[in-house]
Amino acid sequence: MNGASREALAAAHESLDALTDNTSVDAAKLAGELAAVTALLDREVSLRRVLTDPAQAGEAKAELAGRVLGGQVGGETVDLVKGMVRARWSQSRDLVDALEELANTADLTAAQQTGALDNVEDELFRFGRILASSTELRSALTNRSATAAAKSELLSGLLGGKAEQVTERLVVRLVTHPRGRSLEAGLESLSKLAAGRRNRMVAVVTSAVPLTDAQKQRLGAGLARMYGREMHLNLEVDPEVLGGISVRVGDEVINGTISERLDEAKRRIAG
Repeated sequence: MNGASREALAAAHESLDALTDNTSVDAAKLAGELAAVTALLDREVSLRRVLTDPAQAGEAKAELAGRVLGGQVGGETVDLVKGMVRARWSQSRDLVDALEELANTADLTAAQQTGALDNVEDELFRFGRILASSTELRSALTNRSATAAAKSELLSGLLGGKAEQVTERLVVRLVTHPRGRSLEAGLESLSKLAAGRRNRMVAVVTSAVPLTDAQKQRLGAGLARMYGREMHLNLEVDPEVLGGISVRVGDEVINGTISERLDEAKRRIAG
């Protein structure tokens, strides 16, 4: 997002944080209602355009949103959406993207409130690895002819009782409403949101053998010093790296694996 949309999203996040700081507000329920509004506006293009039309008065748009949503979702959700449509958005679709992000953030907040956020981060990462290793599963979850109910049932069998409820909800929403994104991009976005709940970054660490607890602590501390922020480590084991580790933080890769050194040696010899 750029310009006005970025400012509107930041303001919406502040409103969401103020709501979820209140212990009487059910963050998981709020997430479900925001997800329902996201689906509605993603589907109803004409309504979305009216609610983001800069030529319309903000209060008029808020009243329309209240009429459409009143009785369908709770008062907190209605108030949050009314505040969002009062703001200016660079593109109408930015409002839907923002609502989806707030829905996911509310679910992650629910996990944080119950002390399950670390588990959710790890489970999202592991699900991504499972998806990458199984073309059959990926095909089933991205099959456009399969119904959302069928995909939800498949995910329930995979995750139900084995992962946090928040993880299952996030993955089901992503799979059944991908909104033009790949599953990989959606999972990465969720991981970044989860890390952001504690103002920390995500490092994907690949090693030939599992790291010990002491090694993980030293690596996490070193990366935190390097980047100036707490670091969440997503760990994966790949025997093909032979030894050493590879660390990816965003687009930056720190590669200290033996296989990479051998490849570099081969390139130098060939050159």
